[in-house]
Amino acid sequence: MKTIDFSLEKKKFGKHVRKLRRRLKSIDYPNRSISQQELTDKTSNLSKKTLGEIERGETNAQFESLLVLAQILEVSFSELMNYN
Repeated sequence: MKTIDFSLEKKKFGKHVRKLRRRLKSIDYPNRSISQQELTDKTSNLSKKTLGEIERGETNAQFESLLVLAQILEVSFSELMNYN
């Protein structure tokens, strides 16, 4: 059985989340991607700190956070999880 490098997987997932976030345009600055703060302002269920930790691969995101993240990133849950 192959060993899973959880640290590497969290970093790859975080990079994917950052890429998805950067596809969204800022309302305040139309020529820029949406910021972490602007994105998390859309919900009370996810903080900027948590989003930053997810994007840097520093935390294990809770299932509820993943569901909220998919919703505010405007992607399906399967697209969010398809980070490889």
